[in-house]
Amino acid sequence: MGYTHFGGNFLKKTVLFTAIVGSSFPAFSKEGMWLPPTLKQREADMKEMGLQIPIEKLYNADGTGLNNAVVLFGKGCTGEVISSKGLILTNHHCGYGTVQGLSSKENDYFAKGFFAMNNKEEIPCPGLTVTFIRKMENVSDLILFDIPDTLSEAKRDSIVAGRIKGLEKGYRYTTKMDASIRPYFNGNQYWVIISETYTDIRLVGFPPNGIGQFGGDTDNWMWPRHTGDFAMFRIYAGKNNKPAAHSANNKPYETKNFFTINTSGYKEGDFTMVYGFPGTTQEYISSYQLNQVYAISDPIRIDVRTKKLDVWTKHMSADREVFLKYTSKRAGIANGWKKWQGEVRGLKLNDVVGKKAEYENEFQAWANSDGALPYSKDLLANIYANTSRADSALKADLYIQEAVYGIEIIAQAALLDKMLQTMRAKLLETTLRDSLEKLSKSLAGFYKNYDAATDKNLFTELMPMYFRNSGAWVPAAYGKSYREYNRDFVSWANDVFNISLLAEPNRLQQFAESAALKDTMRILSDPAWRLYNGITTYRRSTIMPIISRYNNALTYYNRLYMKSRMKKDWNTMFYPDANLTLRLTYGKLEGMDPDGPAGYSFQTNLDQAIAKDNPEVEEFRVPQKLKDLHAAKDYGRWAVDGTVPLAFIASNHTSGGNSGSPVLNAKGQLIGTNFDRVWEGTMSDYYFDPRLCRNISVDIRYTLFIIEKFGGAGWLLNEMKLVKN
Repeated sequence: MGYTHFGGNFLKKTVLFTAIVGSSFPAFSKEGMWLPPTLKQREADMKEMGLQIPIEKLYNADGTGLNNAVVLFGKGCTGEVISSKGLILTNHHCGYGTVQGLSSKENDYFAKGFFAMNNKEEIPCPGLTVTFIRKMENVSDLILFDIPDTLSEAKRDSIVAGRIKGLEKGYRYTTKMDASIRPYFNGNQYWVIISETYTDIRLVGFPPNGIGQFGGDTDNWMWPRHTGDFAMFRIYAGKNNKPAAHSANNKPYETKNFFTINTSGYKEGDFTMVYGFPGTTQEYISSYQLNQVYAISDPIRIDVRTKKLDVWTKHMSADREVFLKYTSKRAGIANGWKKWQGEVRGLKLNDVVGKKAEYENEFQAWANSDGALPYSKDLLANIYANTSRADSALKADLYIQEAVYGIEIIAQAALLDKMLQTMRAKLLETTLRDSLEKLSKSLAGFYKNYDAATDKNLFTELMPMYFRNSGAWVPAAYGKSYREYNRDFVSWANDVFNISLLAEPNRLQQFAESAALKDTMRILSDPAWRLYNGITTYRRSTIMPIISRYNNALTYYNRLYMKSRMKKDWNTMFYPDANLTLRLTYGKLEGMDPDGPAGYSFQTNLDQAIAKDNPEVEEFRVPQKLKDLHAAKDYGRWAVDGTVPLAFIASNHTSGGNSGSPVLNAKGQLIGTNFDRVWEGTMSDYYFDPRLCRNISVDIRYTLFIIEKFGGAGWLLNEMKLVKN
């Protein structure tokens, strides 16, 4: 890029480091989330497994690689471009929150679905973005030169932050695009990511919940699966095909970089790839940190969310309006809840804590040897000491986050706190009034999807859990209120919801517009604010200092531990933990029968979905039109052996964020859309077991069948490039 390469001994160390992590030493064939620019070092392994195209087709610096057809969809999913006119395919659940904002009782897209019949019918999606990754470049030598490994984290961060700021500015100037420098391998390596973000995104196709969420929470994270988890959007661009704010004058994004769709299908054992943005993994943490996940974090979250989901489900089942308000929120809560259950089970079945402890014994023997780095010897002891000291505070904080802040009226009292600070700021009356009105109106989106009766019921269930499990970690103000209400949580909830400004949107609006602009006592006496302030103040003063010290210490020791591991295991090609940046992973179509031999080892079909239809249960209610198509065997060109292929599993290493990722065959052609992992393998964020870890995908033929035959939107297929082997 024309930047000066700074000198110094560290440059030599960085080159050596890059050579180690970019070498072609043997590694597990299926495990790994690889940075696209490093794929050349994986080429031999990938071709041995079945890859039939040059690596340069997957990623290159000249703008013609398939990385230009993969997008970060919104803030945490993946999408793929499937036409020259900016058509995007992603998951139904990735578009769920956006579609909820577009839905109403009159236009219930969850019940009826939506398919545009032409470009004019495509619906603008305010706030939704898609981001292309145009280039990635290793800048470790420019960021880390002349910084000693053991420099304190605060001093190191200051130096690194300054260098990142300057480099990002330079890249933005030279590329005329966005530039972000991200850390990898716990800060032992840095890469710059050049990107473009489009903000005019429109809804094109969204099947009803009876297809896109079929199986719901019951089938979530499970195999076999019969969910048509897909949705379609379109990118619109301004002048010169560049990002632009929404405008009627914008045109569909034009590109030569889009995925060809292969409709021939696949067979078990075929090579596959997944391209996307995996969210978070921690493959290299110590057994001590993993035990916190296994024995503290996951069990607490599971316990609290079980209660929360019970309450929400009861109210959603009783009232369709409440269902519409909470369906997206519930899906988000339930997703983690079920995933963590599978994660705990997988960690236990594999004795992953024990396996890590075995490795650590081996590591310690190396660390005590002459060939180790000078600081390696005490790393595990320091990690253990800091981890054990934080266990109790971590437990307390999790109950606050999940139970106390899990009650919506308490969490939203943060806005009352902002109002209070505004009222104390000695602003002119007109400025103060405007500020308070803006703050109150900012909660309009919250109230659209809020039911006070549901939240009140939740208060009576979660607050007892908090008190039962927090021991000495309870603020004095909470203890006082607990005694004043004679340990009666129903009475406490009645007062909160009868009095608080937040319980009804009109109360808050009237207060903001009232003449009593200096009446801070109205907020100071608000029971929801008192709960929020009491727990937030306590958390900030008592719990967070402990957790912050722990996190800072572990950031330092984990960085050194990672570098030490890479020196010890010099003949292993390491891949960086996921951090919502672009990766490619590869494996094979491989079946798995968790409950014994079955006929759907690696693939499911429409017949099986129809067999699960249950009109009495929301999760398994198949739309009548789909049942009619099935009864008439009206499958058109998508029929295979008298049915329609629906979903399949493969041994690709995926994580959260890979939702919506393109699943590719050996030629780089689209055969499906990734949407989940099997429950038995959700521990892959910490440990990848090729026997159990599988990703689940919608067969592209089922997607096309639903678009054409169910949605009646065959015009969309005309702009796609469909091929057969």
